[in-house]
Amino acid sequence: MRTSDFDYELPEELIAQNPPEHRGDSRMLVLDSRSGNCEILPFRRIVDYLEAGDCLAVNNTRVIRARLFARKETGATIEIMLLRPQADHRCWSCFLKPGKRVAEGTELSLLLTDGNSSGWRVTVRKKDPSGECVVELSGESPEKMIERCGHIPLPPYIKRQNLPPDAERYQTVYAEAPGAVAAPTAGLHFTTEILEELAAKGVRKATVTLHVGQGTFKPVTVEEITDHKMHSEEYCFPEEAAQLLNKTRREGHRIAAVGTTTLRVLESCVRPDRLFEPRTGSTDIFIHPPYEVLSADLLLTNFHLPKSTLLMLVSAFAGCENIRNAYRLAVRERMRFFSYGDCMLILK
Repeated sequence: MRTSDFDYELPEELIAQNPPEHRGDSRMLVLDSRSGNCEILPFRRIVDYLEAGDCLAVNNTRVIRARLFARKETGATIEIMLLRPQADHRCWSCFLKPGKRVAEGTELSLLLTDGNSSGWRVTVRKKDPSGECVVELSGESPEKMIERCGHIPLPPYIKRQNLPPDAERYQTVYAEAPGAVAAPTAGLHFTTEILEELAAKGVRKATVTLHVGQGTFKPVTVEEITDHKMHSEEYCFPEEAAQLLNKTRREGHRIAAVGTTTLRVLESCVRPDRLFEPRTGSTDIFIHPPYEVLSADLLLTNFHLPKSTLLMLVSAFAGCENIRNAYRLAVRERMRFFSYGDCMLILK
């Protein structure tokens, strides 16, 4: 298939710049991929679509304050977008902006979130032709430096600076494992109350971890989608989650994946017999039509960028024509798109 097969027209005003006033107040487009039927409901109605014995699989990664600012001796400000830590967690792979103005060996003064100097230093250790750099954080605790100086890294299509509420609203209520530089946004809709209501109904919850990277926003630039080089992300699929999902399968109940990041983990660990094995590592799995998803029966997901690997993933799950029709309906009904937007529940 071609990348152009996954393009669509989206009015810019439908790109959500802020979360809904209250978590859980979003709308949900329910797509039955067997019939193609669509219905738009309040998100809280998700409780009606899950039954006792079903299992909700969630990604508990936590977004770190990965966007830093530092100052050169000349007074110029440099933005540092952390990507992933090196073994000692003192050196980080990152993007620098503007990167051309910073040579290897340059020392920068790290700024606090209010723009004042922190007294901490950052040294550029390596620059790669790909644009990635390695910086060393020189202070008592890299974690403390990031917490004190870092900003929540909102996606590039949110055209505003991060605000204090983003520190809470750009995290899921079950976020525990720090390491992501982008949120697993399908999970942003859940409130503690909705999760408690599902638990009271007998819906179980399996927890996995995938640290979402900047590659999630990387556009597909080749015309043949099979020529695209997929980004890699670190994940952990623990024994407890594997046992719970296997129990769900053996008892004839359904698995609902919350988000494309969760589905990537599940598909990286599922066997041909649709049972799971615990694993830890990195995955560069690329799910696109005509890939057959084995691991999940339902998928909760936000709306995705045109020509993106995530749009290709949901097309593999639900069928290309179903997704095209659902997206046309979402645009027509003025639903809100992308990270802070509304969501879809796809019944496979």
